[in-house]
Order: sequence, then C-alpha cells, then structure tokens
Amino acid sequence: MTHEILEKEKELFLHTYKRIPIDIDHGEGVFLFDKNGKKYLDFFSGLAVNALGYAHPKIVSAVSEQIAKFAHLSNYYITQIQIDFTGKLLNYSGMSKAFLTNSGAEAVEGAIKIIRKAFGPDKKIFSLTSSFHGRTYGALSLTAREKYRKGFEPLLKNIEQINFNDVKDMDAKLDNDTAAIFVEFIQGEGGINVLNDEFVQKLISLRGKYHFLIAADEIQTGIGRTGKPFAYNHYNFIPDIVLTAKAMGGGLPIGAILTSKKLGDVFSYGNHGTTFGGNPVCCAAGKVVLEEVFENSLLKNVDTVGKYLLENLIKLKAEFPKIIKEVRGKGLMIGVELFFECTEIVGLMRERGVLINCTNQNVIRLLPPLIITKENVDNFIVEFKSTLSGIK
Repeated sequence: MTHEILEKEKELFLHTYKRIPIDIDHGEGVFLFDKNGKKYLDFFSGLAVNALGYAHPKIVSAVSEQIAKFAHLSNYYITQIQIDFTGKLLNYSGMSKAFLTNSGAEAVEGAIKIIRKAFGPDKKIFSLTSSFHGRTYGALSLTAREKYRKGFEPLLKNIEQINFNDVKDMDAKLDNDTAAIFVEFIQGEGGINVLNDEFVQKLISLRGKYHFLIAADEIQTGIGRTGKPFAYNHYNFIPDIVLTAKAMGGGLPIGAILTSKKLGDVFSYGNHGTTFGGNPVCCAAGKVVLEEVFENSLLKNVDTVGKYLLENLIKLKAEFPKIIKEVRGKGLMIGVELFFECTEIVGLMRERGVLINCTNQNVIRLLPPLIITKENVDNFIVEFKSTLSGIK
C-alpha cells in the first residue's frame, strides 16, 4: 500500500482501524492479490465473513440476477428471496422465527429488546468473561472486556458477567431473577476459548430450573465454521435465541435474530424494524452460502480439513514447545496460543504471503474460507513452520 493512500486514509476516516499495509486489487478463491500482483493465502477471510472465498461464481451469478431485478425494497414488502433464504436458515438452525438484520451487533441489540420485552427491565442479563458481542451500546454492555468498554460508561444496567467455564460462579449467580445469558460457545475475539461440556450441561440444567433464556451468539461460529451447522450443535441442545451474521452473506452485510417458538409473539407491529435488514441482494448471496454449506458437502469439508489443520498445528506445538503454548478450537476456527505477543508473527507471515490474525494479544486466530483444501493447509504449515523457526 502506497504512503499516499495511507495518508489519505488518515485525512478522510475516523481513527478506528489500524490498517494492514496491503493495497488489495482482487480475490480469487482462497487467495487475495495486491496491486503489484503479489498473491496472499487468506487464513482470516475477512474475519470469518468470506465463507466461500472470493469471487465465488454462484454468488456472483445470484447477486447479479437479483440486483438486475431490484437492489432494495422497504420491509413493508416481502420478497420471494427473503422467504427462500429465511426458510433455509430456520431449517438448518432448528429455530422457529427470524428477524433479518444488517450485522451481528444489530442482532445482539434486537435480542436484548426481545429479552427486556419478555421479562421487564429489572431481571438480570448475563454474559461470560472474555466475551465479545459487538460495539454498539447494548452489545458493548455484554462485552466483558475493559479495552472496549473504557471511556464509554455508563452502560446498560442489570447486565453482569459469569466467569468463563466456572460452574460454581454460574451456579451462584443464575436464579429466579435471571432473564437471559448470552453465550459464545467458542469465543472468537477472546482467544478461541471453548466452553466445556460440564459448564454447558449445568447451564441447560439451570435453564430448566429458573426458566431464563439462553441466547447463543453464533455471529462468528455459525454457518458451519466449527464443523457443525452452529457451535451449539456440538452440545446437542437448542437455545432460545440464536444470533448469526458474518459468513451468512458470503461477503455481503446480513445478520439474523432467530427465536424459539415460545418467543415468536414477543414483538408486535412497530416494536422493532430496520431499513436495510434482509436486503434482497444480500439474501440472494446468503441463499447460495446456505446451499453450499449445508446441501453441497461443504460442511463435511470443514470437518475434514479442520481436523487436518488441527493435527498439523499440534505437531508444530510439539516441535516448538517454547513458542506454542496451546492449540485449540473446532472445525476451521482454531487458535494457536503463544508464550508471547503474536503481532510480529502476523507481519512475518504476511511477508511470506499468508494472512492471519492476532487476537487477545498472544493468540493467532485462524479463520480461513470454508472452501480451503488440504493442499492449502500444507502451504500454510510450511510458511508457519519457517516463520517459527526464525523466532529467537
């Protein structure tokens, strides 16, 4: 990326993003290409968004066909593409009703409104420590990380946190005054932290006792990312609310609040709305994603290639025990925790033509497109091993 472009970015934009110094020209499959023709293997996929990689022909065709009809209609109208897309989404999630949004954060905000409408303002809502649910005010109130909250207080009241994977803490806090708990079954921004079976089974038991709601934040983990349709499928139960976005639109902005049957009538006309949520072009792209993931064997690919990637990373851990502390995750959502901050390694891998992400200071987060192959994994492992070999 040229110096002039970076300077222009500082002039035009609020300073919220530390830009990666690459001037991207285009993408093909699992690769990105810069203006100079350099090729990058993308193991981050736009933060788990580009599930089918770049320029997927079926998405290009579906979007082109829909935008030629109309790019937008008010939600006072219903369109066939919204019906087709939402029907598939509910089918594969096991939920009953949907509200389509523009993003994951917007889905979280809507879910808080559903909970407050159903239970009133005084009952408590919980989230887990190290969680990340978004940057808007309701989502930020749930996000239990000081770096995001500092300077934006006061946040919403009656929202508290439970220690991650701490059964005793959960048992002490959840009671008849609880309205809901928001759960990431695998925390993404928090460092690819996986909830254990004991915690989840106790949570399900407490729900049966106190009748609160479980809201599954599947914004990053949903649509096949973990090798199952949604991360909660690893625990064999159905939440009361499911929030999903990111991968669902294959690169276009769309999210959803999905509810169980018992919450289907909480909202009434005028209680909630959105101008762009459920945009028909986004739904056209989303329908392709759902078909590819759930109907054309892509979910099986995630499971197979994800296990292959995990196995190879575990071998690297044994080879570099003073660098790699732990490897964890499911499917194609994997974290490599290091004994030191990982920003430098991200830069070194970028020089080698591989794009990865560092989260929670010392966790390398791998979120490749769901279409990657074992050959792509082999290429990644070669470059990653070479990079680690050069670390002193």
